[in-house]
Amino acid sequence: MLATQNNMMLRDKARPRVLPLENGDHLHSAEFLRRYEGMPDVKKAELIQGRVYMGSPVRADVHGKPDNLLQTWLGVYAAATPGVEVFTNSTLVLDPDNIFQPDAVLCLSAERGGKTTLNEKGYLCGPAELVVEIAASSASIDLYDKMDTYRRCGVREYLVWRTTEQRFDWFVLENEEYRSMPPDAEGTLHSPTFPGLTLLVKALLEMDGAKVLEVLQNSMKSAAHAEFVKAAQP
Repeated sequence: MLATQNNMMLRDKARPRVLPLENGDHLHSAEFLRRYEGMPDVKKAELIQGRVYMGSPVRADVHGKPDNLLQTWLGVYAAATPGVEVFTNSTLVLDPDNIFQPDAVLCLSAERGGKTTLNEKGYLCGPAELVVEIAASSASIDLYDKMDTYRRCGVREYLVWRTTEQRFDWFVLENEEYRSMPPDAEGTLHSPTFPGLTLLVKALLEMDGAKVLEVLQNSMKSAAHAEFVKAAQP
């Protein structure tokens, strides 16, 4: 019995110690993931331009409730559109210095030309076609370092909702730069990548989920969405 305990102690000492993540650590992606996986109680951590950012407590009013509305909006679209997948709060590996955990991503399947894949550990890898982040204000890193990385890595559409400022931006990548897409005469924004994905900004900012979904569902009755769906069929 004593010999068995001694052997277990020796094995434990031989194991390399996994250091915990700390805010501000400068790490490579492999070391970041190794440490993150060794901290199962940590719900959110990101590597942004080689630097670790740990998640803070999430407020229901400025994040939880808005997040739920956007997830519902994207989920309804993905459910009605073959060849499109949506992921919530999932790790996204972009390059050796950037591993994000965006609020939502919408991806085309590989058969439809999508560039995002799942690695052997189940992490998303590569630039998703559309990324959503909820930011409390314009001071957020979502509009600076993360936005620059999404642009450089080729994320086509980047949506940022600044909930405390009542502002929503839908950035579209053009000539390797993001431009904020203006709404049409009805106040709606339309995805150039995903036909039928339409958002009535006023309803979103007012948290009118029924109206947001009504506008989306009407848009999914369009000829453009029907063609998009038909193209995914064998």
